[in-house]
Amino acid sequence: MSNDTETAPADRIAPLIRCIRDQRVILDSDLATLYGVQTRVLNQALKRNTDRFPEDFVFELNREEILRISQTVTSLRKLKFSKAARAFTEHGALMAANIHATILKRLAEIDKTLLTHDRALRDVYQKLRPLLEPPPLPPKPEIGFHVKEDSIPYRTRRRAFRRAA
Repeated sequence: MSNDTETAPADRIAPLIRCIRDQRVILDSDLATLYGVQTRVLNQALKRNTDRFPEDFVFELNREEILRISQTVTSLRKLKFSKAARAFTEHGALMAANIHATILKRLAEIDKTLLTHDRALRDVYQKLRPLLEPPPLPPKPEIGFHVKEDSIPYRTRRRAFRRAA
């Protein structure tokens, strides 16, 4: 990942680490929270990249494990209603971070492309806009008889006053 990414402090991550099947793991919901995505988004990325996650990177919890965790950890009460939950080992969490970074990079590329397309569409719209406006209404015909005459200049001559002598 790049140097400008934010890392979570250890005191924020340590309470999220659990010991399941004699392995130190972090649950998918906790990992998604750390990465700032929804759990379903993390799991979708996992499904799309199953070849990157061998069994020792991530495993699915069985119902008994889900119930045991939800009963002992009060903040995970909603976990008991979950149909499936995954546990990521340290290597699995790192691989998820790499996939998350790849997804963010791809989203940035898509966003850049969309902005370029948006500008092009805006230009096309601005050029088409005059064509989309209705034509001006024709002048209404005048009612009555109209005679068009040539304009005659009406000038009056000044008469010079003669004084009587």
